Amino acid sequence: MKSYSPEIFTGVWSASPTPLDDKLKIDRASVKRLIEHHIRLGVRGLFVAGTCGEGPWLPDADRRLLTQLTVKASKGRLPIAVQVTDNSAPRIIEKAKQAKEDGADFAVIAPPHFFFNGNANSLRDFYLEAIRKSPLPVILYHFGMNGKTAVPESVLKVLLQEKKVVAIKDSSDDPAYRALALAAKRKRPELALQNGSEFNCVTYIEEGYDGLMLGGAAFNGYLAGQIIDAVNEGDIKLANKLQTRMNRIMYAVYGGKKITCWLAGEKYLLTQLGVFRGYRNYPHYELTPACQKAIDQVVERDADVLLP
Repeated sequence: MKSYSPEIFTGVWSASPTPLDDKLKIDRASVKRLIEHHIRLGVRGLFVAGTCGEGPWLPDADRRLLTQLTVKASKGRLPIAVQVTDNSAPRIIEKAKQAKEDGADFAVIAPPHFFFNGNANSLRDFYLEAIRKSPLPVILYHFGMNGKTAVPESVLKVLLQEKKVVAIKDSSDDPAYRALALAAKRKRPELALQNGSEFNCVTYIEEGYDGLMLGGAAFNGYLAGQIIDAVNEGDIKLANKLQTRMNRIMYAVYGGKKITCWLAGEKYLLTQLGVFRGYRNYPHYELTPACQKAIDQVVERDADVLLP
Protein backbone atom coordinates (compact mmCIF):
# COMPACT_ATOMS: atom_id res chain seq x y z
CA MET A 1 0.00 0.00 0.00
CA LYS A 2 1.05 3.62 -0.55
CA SER A 3 2.04 5.55 2.54
CA TYR A 4 -0.10 8.54 3.47
CA SER A 5 -0.68 10.95 6.32
CA PRO A 6 -4.11 11.01 8.04
CA GLU A 7 -3.96 14.80 7.67
CA ILE A 8 -4.92 14.44 4.01
CA PHE A 9 -8.48 13.80 5.16
CA THR A 10 -8.78 17.21 6.79
CA GLY A 11 -10.42 19.96 4.79
CA VAL A 12 -12.74 19.32 1.85
CA TRP A 13 -12.83 16.30 -0.44
CA SER A 14 -14.99 16.21 -3.55
CA ALA A 15 -17.25 13.28 -4.35
CA SER A 16 -16.76 14.36 -7.90
CA PRO A 17 -19.24 14.29 -10.79
CA THR A 18 -18.11 12.57 -13.99
CA PRO A 19 -17.94 14.59 -17.22
CA LEU A 20 -19.68 12.72 -20.06
CA ASP A 21 -20.08 13.57 -23.73
CA ASP A 22 -23.25 13.29 -25.81
CA LYS A 23 -22.70 9.52 -26.16
CA LEU A 24 -22.30 9.08 -22.38
CA LYS A 25 -18.59 8.40 -22.73
CA ILE A 26 -15.89 9.94 -20.53
CA ASP A 27 -15.06 13.48 -21.67
CA ARG A 28 -11.27 13.39 -21.41
CA ALA A 29 -10.66 17.12 -21.80
CA SER A 30 -13.16 17.95 -19.08
CA VAL A 31 -11.46 15.57 -16.64
CA LYS A 32 -8.29 17.67 -16.92
CA ARG A 33 -10.20 20.91 -16.37
CA LEU A 34 -12.06 19.36 -13.42
CA ILE A 35 -8.80 18.58 -11.65
CA GLU A 36 -7.54 22.15 -12.03
CA HIS A 37 -10.91 23.52 -10.96
CA HIS A 38 -10.87 21.46 -7.75
CA ILE A 39 -7.37 22.63 -6.93
CA ARG A 40 -8.49 26.23 -7.46
CA LEU A 41 -11.30 25.68 -4.94
CA GLY A 42 -8.86 24.33 -2.36
CA VAL A 43 -10.19 20.75 -2.46
CA ARG A 44 -7.82 18.28 -0.76
CA GLY A 45 -8.83 14.97 -2.40
CA LEU A 46 -11.14 13.36 -4.96
CA PHE A 47 -13.63 10.51 -4.66
CA VAL A 48 -14.51 9.31 -8.18
CA ALA A 49 -17.21 6.93 -9.44
CA GLY A 50 -19.34 7.49 -6.36
CA THR A 51 -23.06 8.19 -6.52
CA CYS A 52 -22.53 11.75 -7.80
CA GLY A 53 -19.82 10.31 -10.06
CA GLU A 54 -22.34 7.84 -11.56
CA GLY A 55 -20.21 4.85 -10.59
CA PRO A 56 -23.26 2.57 -10.19
CA TRP A 57 -24.12 3.24 -13.86
CA LEU A 58 -20.73 3.51 -15.55
CA PRO A 59 -19.51 0.48 -17.54
CA ASP A 60 -16.49 -1.10 -15.85
CA ALA A 61 -14.16 -0.03 -18.65
CA ASP A 62 -15.29 3.59 -18.33
CA ARG A 63 -14.90 3.50 -14.55
CA ARG A 64 -11.32 2.34 -15.00
CA LEU A 65 -10.65 4.94 -17.71
CA LEU A 66 -12.06 7.66 -15.43
CA THR A 67 -9.70 6.55 -12.65
CA GLN A 68 -6.69 6.45 -14.97
CA LEU A 69 -7.42 9.87 -16.46
CA THR A 70 -8.01 11.40 -13.02
CA VAL A 71 -4.77 9.98 -11.62
CA LYS A 72 -2.82 11.17 -14.68
CA ALA A 73 -4.29 14.68 -14.60
CA SER A 74 -3.80 15.01 -10.86
CA LYS A 75 -0.03 14.38 -11.17
CA GLY A 76 0.13 13.44 -7.49
CA ARG A 77 -1.40 16.70 -6.30
CA LEU A 78 -4.61 15.11 -5.02
CA PRO A 79 -5.16 11.69 -3.42
CA ILE A 80 -7.70 9.65 -5.38
CA ALA A 81 -10.37 7.36 -3.92
CA VAL A 82 -12.51 5.11 -6.14
CA GLN A 83 -15.82 3.50 -5.30
CA VAL A 84 -15.61 -0.29 -5.59
CA THR A 85 -19.02 -1.14 -4.13
CA ASP A 86 -20.69 -4.30 -5.39
CA ASN A 87 -22.96 -7.11 -4.27
CA SER A 88 -20.35 -9.66 -3.23
CA ALA A 89 -17.00 -9.45 -1.51
CA PRO A 90 -15.12 -11.10 -4.42
CA ARG A 91 -16.48 -8.50 -6.87
CA ILE A 92 -15.47 -5.68 -4.50
CA ILE A 93 -11.98 -7.15 -4.12
CA GLU A 94 -11.64 -7.47 -7.89
CA LYS A 95 -12.62 -3.81 -8.37
CA ALA A 96 -10.23 -2.73 -5.62
CA LYS A 97 -7.40 -4.55 -7.39
CA GLN A 98 -8.29 -2.76 -10.60
CA ALA A 99 -8.40 0.59 -8.78
CA LYS A 100 -4.92 -0.04 -7.41
CA GLU A 101 -3.64 -0.99 -10.89
CA ASP A 102 -5.13 2.25 -12.20
CA GLY A 103 -3.25 4.33 -9.64
CA ALA A 104 -5.90 5.02 -6.98
CA ASP A 105 -4.92 5.55 -3.35
CA PHE A 106 -8.10 4.37 -1.60
CA ALA A 107 -11.04 2.04 -2.18
CA VAL A 108 -14.48 3.24 -1.12
CA ILE A 109 -17.03 0.64 -0.05
CA ALA A 110 -20.71 1.52 0.36
CA PRO A 111 -23.56 -0.85 1.32
CA PRO A 112 -24.41 -3.36 -1.43
CA HIS A 113 -27.39 -2.53 -3.63
CA PHE A 114 -28.76 -6.09 -3.40
CA PHE A 115 -28.40 -8.10 -0.22
CA PHE A 116 -31.38 -10.42 -0.12
CA ASN A 117 -32.30 -12.09 3.18
CA GLY A 118 -29.22 -10.68 4.84
CA ASN A 119 -28.88 -10.12 8.56
CA ALA A 120 -26.42 -8.26 10.76
CA ASN A 121 -24.00 -11.19 10.91
CA SER A 122 -23.96 -11.85 7.18
CA LEU A 123 -23.58 -8.15 6.42
CA ARG A 124 -20.71 -7.90 8.88
CA ASP A 125 -18.95 -10.89 7.30
CA PHE A 126 -19.53 -9.49 3.81
CA TYR A 127 -17.79 -6.25 4.77
CA LEU A 128 -14.98 -7.88 6.72
CA GLU A 129 -14.01 -10.13 3.83
CA ALA A 130 -13.95 -7.20 1.40
CA ILE A 131 -12.04 -4.94 3.78
CA ARG A 132 -9.42 -7.48 4.83
CA LYS A 133 -8.67 -8.61 1.28
CA SER A 134 -8.66 -5.15 -0.27
CA PRO A 135 -5.23 -4.23 -1.67
CA LEU A 136 -5.97 -0.58 -0.88
CA PRO A 137 -6.84 1.23 2.36
CA VAL A 138 -10.62 1.45 2.71
CA ILE A 139 -12.99 4.37 3.15
CA LEU A 140 -16.46 3.34 4.30
CA TYR A 141 -19.35 5.17 2.64
CA HIS A 142 -22.14 5.15 5.21
CA PHE A 143 -25.78 6.07 4.60
CA GLY A 144 -27.14 5.08 8.00
CA MET A 145 -30.67 3.78 7.65
CA ASN A 146 -31.19 5.64 4.36
CA GLY A 147 -29.61 3.27 1.87
CA LYS A 148 -30.93 0.18 0.10
CA THR A 149 -29.09 -1.95 2.65
CA ALA A 150 -29.09 -0.37 6.09
CA VAL A 151 -25.95 -1.01 8.16
CA PRO A 152 -26.87 -1.42 11.84
CA GLU A 153 -24.87 0.38 14.52
CA SER A 154 -23.60 -2.96 15.81
CA VAL A 155 -22.03 -3.76 12.43
CA LEU A 156 -20.56 -0.29 11.86
CA LYS A 157 -18.96 -0.42 15.30
CA VAL A 158 -17.09 -3.60 14.31
CA LEU A 159 -16.05 -2.25 10.90
CA LEU A 160 -14.58 0.94 12.31
CA GLN A 161 -12.21 -1.15 14.42
CA GLU A 162 -10.57 -2.62 11.31
CA LYS A 163 -7.08 -1.18 10.81
CA LYS A 164 -7.47 -1.15 7.04
CA VAL A 165 -10.48 1.18 7.40
CA VAL A 166 -8.80 4.58 7.38
CA ALA A 167 -11.80 6.88 7.00
CA ILE A 168 -15.57 7.06 6.84
CA LYS A 169 -17.76 9.25 4.64
CA ASP A 170 -20.77 9.64 6.94
CA SER A 171 -23.84 10.67 4.98
CA SER A 172 -26.31 9.37 7.56
CA ASP A 173 -27.11 12.80 9.07
CA ASP A 174 -27.91 10.79 12.20
CA PRO A 175 -26.68 11.90 15.66
CA ALA A 176 -26.49 8.28 16.85
CA TYR A 177 -24.14 7.27 14.05
CA ARG A 178 -22.16 10.47 14.55
CA ALA A 179 -21.65 9.60 18.21
CA LEU A 180 -20.61 6.07 17.25
CA ALA A 181 -18.03 7.36 14.77
CA LEU A 182 -16.62 9.84 17.29
CA ALA A 183 -16.33 7.05 19.88
CA ALA A 184 -14.46 4.90 17.34
CA LYS A 185 -12.05 7.78 16.67
CA ARG A 186 -11.31 8.12 20.37
CA LYS A 187 -10.13 4.50 20.31
CA ARG A 188 -8.38 4.88 16.94
CA PRO A 189 -7.19 8.50 16.59
CA GLU A 190 -5.82 7.72 13.13
CA LEU A 191 -9.37 7.04 11.86
CA ALA A 192 -10.54 10.01 9.76
CA LEU A 193 -14.16 11.16 9.95
CA GLN A 194 -15.61 12.98 6.96
CA ASN A 195 -19.12 14.37 6.85
CA GLY A 196 -21.06 13.73 3.65
CA SER A 197 -24.21 15.61 4.64
CA GLU A 198 -23.49 18.87 2.86
CA PHE A 199 -26.52 20.75 4.15
CA ASN A 200 -25.28 20.25 7.73
CA CYS A 201 -21.51 20.78 7.79
CA VAL A 202 -21.22 23.02 10.83
CA THR A 203 -22.50 20.49 13.37
CA TYR A 204 -20.15 17.74 12.23
CA ILE A 205 -17.02 19.89 12.23
CA GLU A 206 -17.98 21.48 15.52
CA GLU A 207 -18.36 18.05 17.15
CA GLY A 208 -15.01 16.77 15.96
CA TYR A 209 -15.16 15.43 12.40
CA ASP A 210 -11.93 15.94 10.49
CA GLY A 211 -13.36 17.19 7.23
CA LEU A 212 -16.04 17.05 4.55
CA MET A 213 -16.54 14.79 1.53
CA LEU A 214 -19.26 16.44 -0.53
CA GLY A 215 -21.08 15.67 -3.75
CA GLY A 216 -21.30 19.38 -4.42
CA ALA A 217 -17.68 20.23 -3.67
CA ALA A 218 -17.03 20.74 -7.38
CA PHE A 219 -18.90 24.01 -6.92
CA ASN A 220 -19.24 24.55 -3.14
CA GLY A 221 -15.75 23.37 -2.15
CA TYR A 222 -14.42 26.86 -1.52
CA LEU A 223 -17.38 27.81 0.68
CA ALA A 224 -17.17 24.48 2.53
CA GLY A 225 -13.52 25.17 3.27
CA GLN A 226 -14.48 28.55 4.70
CA ILE A 227 -17.02 26.83 6.96
CA ILE A 228 -14.32 24.53 8.33
CA ASP A 229 -12.02 27.50 8.96
CA ALA A 230 -14.75 29.46 10.72
CA VAL A 231 -15.61 26.54 13.03
CA ASN A 232 -11.95 25.89 13.82
CA GLU A 233 -11.54 29.57 14.69
CA GLY A 234 -14.56 29.40 17.01
CA ASP A 235 -16.72 31.72 14.90
CA ILE A 236 -19.87 29.60 14.77
CA LYS A 237 -22.02 32.59 13.79
CA LEU A 238 -19.96 33.07 10.63
CA ALA A 239 -19.92 29.32 9.97
CA ASN A 240 -23.72 29.18 10.07
CA LYS A 241 -23.96 32.24 7.82
CA LEU A 242 -21.69 30.54 5.28
CA GLN A 243 -23.72 27.32 5.55
CA THR A 244 -26.92 29.27 4.84
CA ARG A 245 -25.34 30.73 1.72
CA MET A 246 -24.05 27.35 0.60
CA ASN A 247 -27.48 25.79 1.11
CA ARG A 248 -29.11 28.51 -0.97
CA ILE A 249 -26.67 27.84 -3.81
CA MET A 250 -27.17 24.06 -3.58
CA TYR A 251 -30.96 24.30 -3.67
CA ALA A 252 -30.70 26.51 -6.75
CA VAL A 253 -28.34 24.05 -8.47
CA TYR A 254 -30.14 20.86 -7.46
CA GLY A 255 -33.66 22.07 -8.22
CA GLY A 256 -35.06 22.97 -4.81
CA LYS A 257 -35.66 20.74 -1.80
CA LYS A 258 -37.10 18.00 -4.03
CA ILE A 259 -33.71 17.84 -5.84
CA THR A 260 -35.48 17.70 -9.20
CA CYS A 261 -32.39 18.48 -11.30
CA TRP A 262 -29.50 17.06 -9.22
CA LEU A 263 -26.80 15.81 -11.66
CA ALA A 264 -28.08 17.79 -14.61
CA GLY A 265 -28.06 20.93 -12.48
CA GLU A 266 -24.55 20.43 -11.14
CA LYS A 267 -23.20 19.55 -14.57
CA TYR A 268 -24.93 22.53 -16.18
CA LEU A 269 -23.39 24.79 -13.56
CA LEU A 270 -19.94 23.33 -14.30
CA THR A 271 -20.63 23.90 -18.00
CA GLN A 272 -21.39 27.56 -17.29
CA LEU A 273 -18.17 27.78 -15.29
CA GLY A 274 -16.19 26.46 -18.27
CA VAL A 275 -15.28 23.11 -16.67
CA PHE A 276 -17.69 20.66 -18.38
CA ARG A 277 -19.03 20.68 -21.95
CA GLY A 278 -22.47 19.24 -21.24
CA TYR A 279 -24.85 17.89 -18.63
CA ARG A 280 -25.73 14.41 -19.92
CA ASN A 281 -26.07 11.84 -17.12
CA TYR A 282 -26.96 8.17 -16.82
CA PRO A 283 -29.97 8.60 -14.46
CA HIS A 284 -31.43 11.01 -17.06
CA TYR A 285 -32.02 13.92 -14.73
CA GLU A 286 -33.38 16.76 -16.83
CA LEU A 287 -32.49 20.42 -16.73
CA THR A 288 -35.80 22.22 -16.34
CA PRO A 289 -36.17 25.84 -17.45
CA ALA A 290 -36.62 26.81 -13.79
CA CYS A 291 -33.35 25.07 -12.83
CA GLN A 292 -31.48 26.66 -15.71
CA LYS A 293 -32.71 30.11 -14.73
CA ALA A 294 -31.80 29.59 -11.06
CA ILE A 295 -28.33 28.34 -11.96
CA ASP A 296 -27.70 31.24 -14.33
CA GLN A 297 -28.58 33.60 -11.48
CA VAL A 298 -26.22 31.77 -9.13
CA VAL A 299 -23.36 32.02 -11.62
CA GLU A 300 -23.82 35.79 -11.78
CA ARG A 301 -24.50 36.36 -8.07
CA ASP A 302 -22.02 33.95 -6.46
CA ALA A 303 -19.04 34.07 -8.79
CA ASP A 304 -16.79 35.08 -5.87
CA VAL A 305 -17.12 31.61 -4.29
CA LEU A 306 -17.74 29.54 -7.42
CA LEU A 307 -14.60 30.86 -9.14
CA PRO A 308 -12.55 32.38 -6.28
